[in-house]
Amino acid sequence: MPGTVVGLAVGDFRGRVRRPAYAVVLIAAVGLGYLATPAPESDWVVMQVGDYRGTYNSAYTGMVVALAATVWLPLGGFYVVRNALARDEATGVGRLLATTPLRTWTYLVAKFLSSVLVLASMLGVLAVTALVMQWARGETMAVDPVRLLSPFVYIALPLMVCTAAAALLFETIPLLRAGLGNVLWFFVWTVLVLAGQSPEAPLGGIGVHGVVQSLGAGLAEQGVDPGTAGEFSLGLTQIQEPLKSFDWQGFDPDPAFLLGRYALVALALGLVLLPALWFPRFDPARGRGTRAAAPGLLPRSAGTGHGGAVPVGAGAVAGPAAGVRDDRAEARPAAFAHPPRTSVTSGSPALRLLVGEVRILLRGTPLWWWAGVLVLAVVSQLVTPATGVTRILLPAAWIWPVLIWSRLGTQRHEHGVEALLGAYPAVRGRTAAEWGAGFLLTAAAGLGPALRMVTGADTQGLVHWFLGALFIPSLALLLGTLSRTHRLFQFTYLPLWYGTVNGLAAVDFMGAIRGADGSPAGLPPVFLAVAVVMMLSVVFLSGAARRATS
Repeated sequence: MPGTVVGLAVGDFRGRVRRPAYAVVLIAAVGLGYLATPAPESDWVVMQVGDYRGTYNSAYTGMVVALAATVWLPLGGFYVVRNALARDEATGVGRLLATTPLRTWTYLVAKFLSSVLVLASMLGVLAVTALVMQWARGETMAVDPVRLLSPFVYIALPLMVCTAAAALLFETIPLLRAGLGNVLWFFVWTVLVLAGQSPEAPLGGIGVHGVVQSLGAGLAEQGVDPGTAGEFSLGLTQIQEPLKSFDWQGFDPDPAFLLGRYALVALALGLVLLPALWFPRFDPARGRGTRAAAPGLLPRSAGTGHGGAVPVGAGAVAGPAAGVRDDRAEARPAAFAHPPRTSVTSGSPALRLLVGEVRILLRGTPLWWWAGVLVLAVVSQLVTPATGVTRILLPAAWIWPVLIWSRLGTQRHEHGVEALLGAYPAVRGRTAAEWGAGFLLTAAAGLGPALRMVTGADTQGLVHWFLGALFIPSLALLLGTLSRTHRLFQFTYLPLWYGTVNGLAAVDFMGAIRGADGSPAGLPPVFLAVAVVMMLSVVFLSGAARRATS
C-alpha cells in the first residue's frame, strides 16, 4: 500500500510540473527570495529588529527567506495546489479510479503528498535563491549548508504541509470547493499570519517567536540592548534609511519548538484523513445520486427485447432493418420540406450581445446576493460624513461581487465552448461585450457609494470611482483570459482590496483612502487609466493571436 501511495503521488506531481503554470510559480518563488534579501542600501526590508538586520550570512539569509516563504507561500501555494481533485473530476480520471479497489484514504493521502511535493519544490527553489542572494550581497561568502537549509525544514515545511492539507480539505467540502473557499482561505491566512506570530500561538504558531528571541540574544551579544533596538517586523516594509547590521549565527530550536512542528504535521495528516468519512471518490453510487444514463447510451426500451442501455451507433435498434419498409421515411421529407427559420430581431446587435453577456455573467446569482447590494446602497445614503462611504462602504461594495468577477475570461474555457466560439467572426465585439458586462456589474455594486458622492459633491471621489469601475473588470478579464481559471484573479484581487482596507495607499485603486484635505491619496488617475488601457490591449491582442493560430 505505501508503494501505491508513493506511485500515485509521484505520478500526479509529474503531471503538475509539466504545466506552464508551474514554471510561473517557480519564477514567483525566485522573486520572493529576491524581495526577502534586499540590498543594504534599499528602501524596503522584509525582516528587521527595529533599526537592525542581520548580516547576510548563511544563517540570516536562510532564515529571512524561509520566514518570507512561511508568510506568503501558504497564501499563493493554496491556490496553486487546490485543484488536485477537481482536475481528476474534469478529466474523467476520477471515474476510472472509482472502478478500482483503491481505498479512499489511499487516494487522499496520495493527492496530499503530491501537493506537498509541489510546495516543497518551491521551498527548494527558495533555498537555492537564498544561497545565490548570499553570494550576490557579498557580505559573507562562506556557506554553512546546515544553517542555510534548516529553517526551510523545521519552520517553512510544516506550514507547507498544513497548506496542502487545508487545500485538500476545502476541495472535499461542497460549500468550499469553489470560489467561496478561495475567498475564505484569504481571511484564514490573514488570521494565521497575524495570530501565528504571537508568543501564545498554539503549537508555536508560524515559528517566529523563537527566532525573535534568538535575534534579541544576538543583538545583546553585539552590545545592543534588545529593549531599545526596536520592535520585530516581518513583512514587506518601506524604510526611511538603511538598517544597521549585526552578526547573527542562527537559531537552535529546542525540543519544545520541534515538538510543536511535529504536532503541526500530525494535525495536517488528520485533516487529510478526515474527508474519508464523506468523500465519495467520484463514485456516483456514493454521491447524491446516479445519472439516468451515461453519455452516448439510450435508456432501456421495451422494443429492444433485452434490458440495459444500448450504445448509439452500435447497429442494434439504430433504425429499421434492411429490406424492411419504413412508412415514416415517406412522411419525413414533407415534415422537413420547410424547416423553421430564425426570426429576425430588430435593434442593435452589439446591444443584444451585451445583454447576452450580462445574462451569462450573472447566471445563477441568488436573490440574497442582490439583497446585499441593495442593503449597501441604502446604507450608503445614510452614512455621514461622506468620507465614511469611501473608507468603509465602497470597499465593502467592491468585495461583494468578487466571485462573479472571477468568471470573466474563464467561462468559455471551463464550459468547453471555446472551440465553438472560435467560429464566431467578431472576436473583438464578443470580448468588448464581456468586459462591458463586468463594468455594468461593478457599477451596479458600487452605485450606492457613487450616489452618495454625487450628493456630497465629491468630484474627485467620483473620478476615482469611475476609474476603479474600469480597473476591476479589466483586471479580471486579463487574468481570466491568460490563466483560464478563477483562482488567479481571486488571488490577485483580494490582497489589493485588503491593502486598501488597511490604508495602504500604494494599492488603492478605488479612491477609498483620503488625505488630510479629503482628496483621494491612492493611485493617481493617470496611472489607473494607463493600466486599464494596457490590460485591455493585452486581452484583445491575445484573443486575436489565439484566433490566428487556431
